[in-house]
Amino acid sequence: MTPASTIPTIGHWIDGAARASTSGRTAPVHNPATGAVTGHVALADDAEITEAIASARRGFEVWSGYSIARRQAVMFAFRELLHSRKGELAEIITAEHGKVRSDAMGEILRGQEVVELATGFPHLIKGAYSENVSTGIDVYSLKQPLGVVGIISPFNFPAMVPMWFFPIAITAGNAVVLKPSEKDPSAALWLAALWAEAGLPDGVFTVLQGDKQAVDGLLESPDVASISFVGSTPIAQYIYETASRNGKRVQALGGAKNHMLVLPDADLDLVADQAVNAGFGAAGERCMAVSVVLAVDPVADELIERIRERIAALRIGDGAGGVDGEPDMGPLITAEHRAKVSGYVDIAEADGARIVVDGRGLTVDGREDGFWFGPTLIDEIPTSSRAYQEEIFGPVLSVVRVQTFQEGMDLINSGRFGNGTAIFTNDGGAARRFQHEVQVGMIGINVPIPVPVAYHSFGGWKASLFGDAKAYGVHGFDFFTREKAITSRWLDPALHGGIDLGFPQNN
Repeated sequence: MTPASTIPTIGHWIDGAARASTSGRTAPVHNPATGAVTGHVALADDAEITEAIASARRGFEVWSGYSIARRQAVMFAFRELLHSRKGELAEIITAEHGKVRSDAMGEILRGQEVVELATGFPHLIKGAYSENVSTGIDVYSLKQPLGVVGIISPFNFPAMVPMWFFPIAITAGNAVVLKPSEKDPSAALWLAALWAEAGLPDGVFTVLQGDKQAVDGLLESPDVASISFVGSTPIAQYIYETASRNGKRVQALGGAKNHMLVLPDADLDLVADQAVNAGFGAAGERCMAVSVVLAVDPVADELIERIRERIAALRIGDGAGGVDGEPDMGPLITAEHRAKVSGYVDIAEADGARIVVDGRGLTVDGREDGFWFGPTLIDEIPTSSRAYQEEIFGPVLSVVRVQTFQEGMDLINSGRFGNGTAIFTNDGGAARRFQHEVQVGMIGINVPIPVPVAYHSFGGWKASLFGDAKAYGVHGFDFFTREKAITSRWLDPALHGGIDLGFPQNN
């Protein structure tokens, strides 16, 4: 056990440098694979919240005056530093989140796609020009930054989710205050130091550690122009309502209950592989995880058996790896979250579901105090069960048997969430009908986790998105800029007097 005196306190990043907290409040940070406390993260008080936002305001005043060429040079420098040192960031993520290192690296690469997109920002923030809309009158538009923008990110993607927002916000000329999850706060500080090395002026990227007090400070501050959030639906709704009431732009991405519809003509080996990857990757702690397989009979029994065989081959262990190499799946983020996931399996069982593979009670040799929960497969779960209707956010995959394509699609459309969905089939007509009629924001056709590439935009429908703007892509640049339209008339001096530089004439 690490002596308490040697456990570090993780502070803020304000005015271009690490800043120790003076609030006197902290929360523990764990290594989920061992259960050990590895740090204490500061929880900001009102004075620190005010200081962080004021620093960002000063940073904005400097940064927004930079030319596009200078901003682009800083962005390219950040891109190169991130690309060359992303292995360091992956190790930090694994140590605090628990996901396996390859998963952490994959997270960084998906975030890096948005960084790459943002290097081309001059094309995406330019205005438009219409000449001579009326005699002698031109109309043109400008896109200008908002000011100080807040980002509130979740524990499950401590690097990728912030990178969905801050590359675009910063290149558009804004200053960012990032409030990371208190469960894995160190990735944000690493990114802040990288920005400083890339030449970003002090105050343009601020990290404010904290809990609800920090969140509310950002939501209520008159100096914060917008809020970007990813997390559970109840919190997304709170963020949206509170920030909107305080006059801010909001993009708040909420929870999910993603379904995979499997038609009888699908390749069941492909389906089984993808169901395991999508259901148990990152220990199911992602809003795009597949949590329900809708199997159109008669394929359910065979599909369940193939998934069960693949689960049996999965290796669960410390995401950092060891003498046997990297495992397939790591632990959950906290003991409390493990208890919540386990509780949903209890509910499903009490409601009459059949537990085909039970992940409750799993331990890992040498890591008995880690927050382990094994891949779990549930059959015959009633759609009335809370375990079917609510987001579990863990490695729990449920199978629901349906008789027809329409029955499966009706189940998807009747749900309160609309984040992601997928259909597996070799029938192009069925796939085309599915993509047009399903009430979900992101759709995969023989692709289980349809997260769009950076030049499209990420976001769901219904209770999975609050606000009008999705993340990144064109939506991102529109969200982080506001437009001015200018109507101008310049009189022709030859017709209306003024200076005449022609030769003198005798009249």
